[in-house]
Parts: sequence; C-alpha cells; structure tokens
Amino acid sequence: MNKKGQYIGNDTIWSYLLLIKATELAQYLVEKKKTLDLSKSEYIVERQDPDDIRQKILSISYSDWKNMGFSKGTLHYMTKNAEADKPFTLNGHVKERLEMCDLVRE
Repeated sequence: MNKKGQYIGNDTIWSYLLLIKATELAQYLVEKKKTLDLSKSEYIVERQDPDDIRQKILSISYSDWKNMGFSKGTLHYMTKNAEADKPFTLNGHVKERLEMCDLVRE
C-alpha cells in the first residue's frame, strides 16, 4: 500500500487514498454529498517472484549460497516459498544478488 496513485491531479499513497474514498462514501451514505465517484484509481500489483527467480532459488546449493554471504535459514525459507505455488517477496539485497548470479544445477 506504499505505492502512489493519482487523485485530483496529485500523487497520493494508496493508504491515504483509501481513507479519502471511505470518508467520501460515509458522507454520501449520510447524505452530506450528492455524488460518489469511485472510479479512475487503479492499483497495479507487480509480482516480485517470477519463474526465473523461483528456479534460481531452487537450483542454488547451500555452499554457493554461503559463499554469497547469506545464512542457511534464509535459503531454507526462500526454498520453501519457491516450492509453494504462492506469491512471496524478497528483500532488496537478496533479490539483487539472485538476479546477478548465474548458478544453475545440471
């Protein structure tokens, strides 16, 4: 919810935009406002876990991961998340190193 959306020509973070829209809805329901506009705002979700990142996580060995400077626990939870068919997020520094590495098991 930290992303920004357009509201009356200004960039507004989504959490505040939802608060504004909830307030407008409440005012409409108690008949303080005559109109209600819930259109024009679109929230776009970008996945941080594409298939190539999942495959890299599953193909990294513990020794390669340790040489990159990370702990065994981090690899364990990333592997667990990559095996599940659910979306997951990565810390920025972990994602950068995963994108740079070319480790593939054969």
